[in-house]
Order: sequence, then C-alpha cells, then structure tokens
Amino acid sequence: MSSPDDKVRELITEEAAEWFLANREALTPKERQSFAAWLRTSPMHVEEYLAHSVIARDLHKACEYSEEALGELLARARMSPDPMTPSSWERRTERSTRSGTPVWQRAAMVAATCAAAAGIGWNALRGVWPIKPAAPPATVAEIHMSTRHGEQQSRRLADNSVLHLNTDSDATIRYSNKERLVILHAGEADLEVVHETGRAFRVVAGAAQVTDVGTKFDVLLGRDKTVVTVVEGKVAVSASMSVGPGTVAVGGNHQVTVVNGIWPPAQPVAVDAQHATAWLHRQIVFNHEPLDKVAAEFNRYAPKPIEIVTPGLQELEISGVFPIDDPSGFIAFLRSLDRVRVEETATEIRVSRDPK
Repeated sequence: MSSPDDKVRELITEEAAEWFLANREALTPKERQSFAAWLRTSPMHVEEYLAHSVIARDLHKACEYSEEALGELLARARMSPDPMTPSSWERRTERSTRSGTPVWQRAAMVAATCAAAAGIGWNALRGVWPIKPAAPPATVAEIHMSTRHGEQQSRRLADNSVLHLNTDSDATIRYSNKERLVILHAGEADLEVVHETGRAFRVVAGAAQVTDVGTKFDVLLGRDKTVVTVVEGKVAVSASMSVGPGTVAVGGNHQVTVVNGIWPPAQPVAVDAQHATAWLHRQIVFNHEPLDKVAAEFNRYAPKPIEIVTPGLQELEISGVFPIDDPSGFIAFLRSLDRVRVEETATEIRVSRDPK
C-alpha cells in the first residue's frame, strides 16, 4: 500500500528512466528544451535522473556477460517468482514491486540497461523481450498550494479549472499531457473542473480517488475517512489503495464517505451541497446538527477551540448560518440557549450545562 506521495515519487522515477534512455539517443532541440524544463520543475526530478545515471555507470561491470548468459538470465527471471536483483539496486526494485511490474519484466529492463551500458547482448535481448526506443515523457508541471489555520485560497489552473482550498489544507497539482492530478494531503478542496476529452482530471485524497466527469465537487480529507460531495454533474469514486475493485458513481447533491481500508463504501446519500460548500462564502450552515459536530466545524477556523464539556450537550441539535470570521456571533448564540453556560478564557471556550 503506497501513499499519494509515494505515487508521485514513482511517477517521477518512471519519467526519469524514460528521459535517461531518451538521452542515450540524439534529442531534437525541442526535446532538449522539454528535458531542461522537466529538470527545472523540481529538485526531485534532478535527484531521480542522477540516480539512474549512477546505476548505469555501476552496472557496466555487472553487465560483462556473454549473449548466452544474458538470455539465460532473462529466461530464469521469467520463470522465477523471486527477484534476481543485486542488493545495490534494492531501492529501485522495491518501487517497481510496489507499482506491480512483473519480476521478469523488471529483469528485462535491468538487462536492457546493462546492454546499453556495456554495448553488448542486443540480439539475445531481442529474442526474449522486445525493446522499443523510449519516447520523451509528457511534460509535467507541478504546483503546490497550502493554507494556514483559518486561511483560504483559490487558484485558476492552466486548463481554466478552479481549485479552492479551505483552512489547514495542503495540495499538490500535477499536470501532464495525459492527465491532470490533484493530491490532497490534508484539509478540504472544492474543484470546478473544465472537462477535456482524452485528459482525465483525478483527485487522490486518503482512501478515495475521484475521477471527474465534468462537474463541481468538494473533497474533505479527515483522519480516517474521505468525504466527497458533488455540487453538480457527476464523479466516479474509486479506492486510491488496493482495497477493492470497481467505482461508485456520485451525482449532484449527493455525498459519499470512504472509510480508510474499507471498500466499497456505503451508498451515496442525498445532501444539500450548497450547505456543504458554504465555506466558499466564509459561512458555516447547519440544519438540526448536533452541537458537538458544529463546534468541531468551528474549530477548523476559530483562533480559540470550543470544547463541549457536558456530554449531554453534545447531541443538542441546532440550526443556523454563522460567519466563519466572527466566532463571537456563534458564542452569543450559545449563550442564548436555555441552561447553557459559556466560559471564555485566553486559550479556549468551554460550553457546559448550567445547573440552575
């Protein structure tokens, strides 16, 4: 099971391998510009490319096999369930294993690199595994967004889609010619997606992966679950980890909750999506919600946390529309409730049942 950060790293590793092989041939001026732009995108790109270069240099001696020996190596790799990889390559093969690449196919790629480094064995390789010249990978751009406590951000992306980031949130946006990917590391994001044929828009958040079908939707990443709310249009929700096959279709004004490690989730439920996305207007909207849930939502923005001290008050249902930026209005509302005491200190707000 790999995290969203692992998936990003694996993608960069694959791109670095493609660029390494492409650079062994003569790049066109346009391809050289694309390669330079790819390196400038992130220090991680440079690190992965240099790692491939070092491996190729270190393999030179290891590749001093005859053509017959290379053929035998590949044949054994195809039949063996166990990796046949020297310990100096463990970091690379571990990533390949996580990505699901068959053992014999990984061995073929290693042997192909050997042959390229040593300049031998091409006929033997072609007889076991077809090797095609690597094309330069699609250009990848990466954007990082984050918000502090109580802060929100909005950004129009290159395809005119709009990403809104709520309080205490962190996201990475990766764009290539093949897809648009948003990885929500923490918090909540609302997306207005412009549909593009042939270039999917995906959001990975905890246990859930959301594929857009041209819509507006909200993703809230919690500690042990991911909540997807569709405002309009439709999305396909699948598991981001290997916990089960299939997808769940979610339409407008419906919400699905994906619990970590559990698939499939419960069926989508009808909601008022405008209430769920009221944070875009700096508001919190509740309709017969328990006080404990309301306080938890306010604590996502308020400078001082609200604590419901009396257990019996936690299930008290309340309704209302409250501004995010003015917690004093919500405090005044609590003080107006029958037999409710509100004590405000320098560090917190305590709500309890008044015994009188």
